[in-house]
Amino acid sequence: MSAKDASNSTTPKPATPNTVTANKSVSVPHDDADFERARRGLIARHAAPALRDARGRVVSDAGVYAFLEGDAPPTVNPSLWRQAQLNAEHGLFEVTEGMWQVRGYDISNITFIKSNAGWIVIDPLTHEVTAREALRLANEHLGQRPVVAVIYTHSHVDHFGGVLGVTSQEEVDAGRCQVIAPEGFLRETVGENVIAGPAMGRRAMYQFGAGLPSGERQHVDCGLGKMTPTGAPGLIAPTHEITRTGEELVVDGVPIVFQLTPETEAPAEMNFFFPKLKALCMAENCCHTMHNLVPIRGAQVRDALQWSKYINEVIALFGGDTDIMFASHHWPRWGRDDVHEFLVLQRDLYKWIHDQTMRQANHGHTAPEIAAMLELPEDFLANSHTRGYYGDLVHNVKAVYQRYLSWYDANPAHLNPHPPVEAARRYVDFMGGGDSVLTKARAAFDEGDYRWVAEVVNHLVFTDPSNTAARDLQADALEQLGYQSESATFRNAYLTGAHELRNGVPNLGDARARGKGMIRAMTIEQMFDTLGIRLISENVKGVRVVINWHFTDINEHWVLELSHHTLHATPNKVAVDADATVTIARTLILSIMNQETTFMDEVQAGTVSIDGDASSLLTVFGNLDLFVPGFAIVEP
Repeated sequence: MSAKDASNSTTPKPATPNTVTANKSVSVPHDDADFERARRGLIARHAAPALRDARGRVVSDAGVYAFLEGDAPPTVNPSLWRQAQLNAEHGLFEVTEGMWQVRGYDISNITFIKSNAGWIVIDPLTHEVTAREALRLANEHLGQRPVVAVIYTHSHVDHFGGVLGVTSQEEVDAGRCQVIAPEGFLRETVGENVIAGPAMGRRAMYQFGAGLPSGERQHVDCGLGKMTPTGAPGLIAPTHEITRTGEELVVDGVPIVFQLTPETEAPAEMNFFFPKLKALCMAENCCHTMHNLVPIRGAQVRDALQWSKYINEVIALFGGDTDIMFASHHWPRWGRDDVHEFLVLQRDLYKWIHDQTMRQANHGHTAPEIAAMLELPEDFLANSHTRGYYGDLVHNVKAVYQRYLSWYDANPAHLNPHPPVEAARRYVDFMGGGDSVLTKARAAFDEGDYRWVAEVVNHLVFTDPSNTAARDLQADALEQLGYQSESATFRNAYLTGAHELRNGVPNLGDARARGKGMIRAMTIEQMFDTLGIRLISENVKGVRVVINWHFTDINEHWVLELSHHTLHATPNKVAVDADATVTIARTLILSIMNQETTFMDEVQAGTVSIDGDASSLLTVFGNLDLFVPGFAIVEP
């Protein structure tokens, strides 16, 4: 296809000859044992792979990936195609006696351990429906058992969001089910999924390709797993936090030894070992892919050096006794030697990325330069689990650089550049105007220089987003980059960008729905922190308000102060100069935040009392911003 043939069609284009040639040159791992591992122990699949919620809406559908058979088409990197085929294996699998997993109906795995009286559930998936259906599948084929414990391996939503599908807050409050998590879990969960939730949720659409239909020219995989379910997550706060490596618990007759691994794949994360099963859970610290050192959806940069050291520590702690290794994604490994080799390669991968990035940084090279310089050694390329199906070496190099040296490359020309739209206008003018840019960019497209086309035409789109020819050419370039990407996240980002250039920004409503399930688990401090980022600063110039709060169900006293355009919350204090005092239950204020009720309704119902100037609450709650997550990304 030539760029001259580009039209404003909204449908994906075929692979160009340049892309066909590029994909034919890709080396593909040929370890057939991966397919044996991914299929080992299959017991049953859902009769209908489309899982639906109570309103009949499809939450996930493993059946839409039936096209993943045979050789890779020209529109998919053949190495990624292989990973997509592996991730398409779905069903209930026996890992070993007393342990099972359900895989392929969510981006993550759910693991069931048989205990004395019931199930220990590890990582209850992303959505209540996928978790509930996984539990139903296990109970149907393995015998009905109650869930007596839930273990969250870490603070990412696909490892706790479906908890209400396997237990309830009532079961936890009654002591019939305990919830175990690493230290700092709730703090990090709220920080990532609520405080940064609207922006991260929108960016995640690009990372996971949630708006793309399945197909050879569109969504084939997420790299880390098959798909992300549709719908808002839930959360139940932990009842027990693991606070140190070596901590041991006996959970309903099952002994478990824990290793804390903070600042690795998540800020709060842990691995753990089952001595009786000789099984090691590596959480998301070791999966069948190179992982992200910072995901393209955004997050805190991860510590590659410490990540490697934790894997080295786990080898020393448990390696000699481990016969089975399983994780929160992908398929297990069996056999002591195989597990050891797998862990060593994973350890060395993150250490290599860290060390070689910083070696070149200390020579004065910048992040983009280092990303262009470094190539994975054959030791890693020869093994599929150390290739970039989810993370990508280019992005990971930049993450290491950012952790140590920030986004700034020390060149003063980059210290305070014009914002994108202003810079774009100047670039297009310098390049001779829009027609000149398009002529030169089309020539670059025909030569297969899609990276350059994407960079240059982006300026034209930001200068004039109504320029259909520019949007079409930019979409065509992004599309070919997606077709060539081994990383599923890069593919999804490129193809989502192309889709939105052709079809426009999706209407996603507001950001409230995603956070509702997690708001109920918030502490009071987290609730006030969340209010703080919503305050419309310019609306409260010169205003000072002090409000006392008494949360009756937890007997906590707080002072909320609006001062200098900013909200501050102080615990264990009662202000003598307060404008108002609010007496309310914690559960009720969280329901108000979830917009399940209002202050006015609850005051009239007598469940909230306000002493003093009630209008002071309106000063705060009447000046809170509402986030709309469907903001533009590939256009202004």
